[in-house]
Amino acid sequence: MKERACVKCHLIVYGNICPNCKESSLSDDFTGVLIILDPEKSEIGKKMGITRAGRYALKVR
Repeated sequence: MKERACVKCHLIVYGNICPNCKESSLSDDFTGVLIILDPEKSEIGKKMGITRAGRYALKVR
C-alpha cells in the first residue's frame, strides 16, 4: 500500500481515511517527513498544531 498524507492534519497514512481527524481527503503529493514522538514537548509540533504522536508531512499539495 502506498503512503498518503492527510490534507487537513498532514498525518501520513496507509489507508483511505485518516485515523487522526477522520478526513478522507488524502494526497499522494507531499514533501518532507516529520516524526513527532512527544507532541507536548515538540516546538515544531506545537507550531503545526499537532496533538498526537506520529509521522507527518511538512507540505501537502
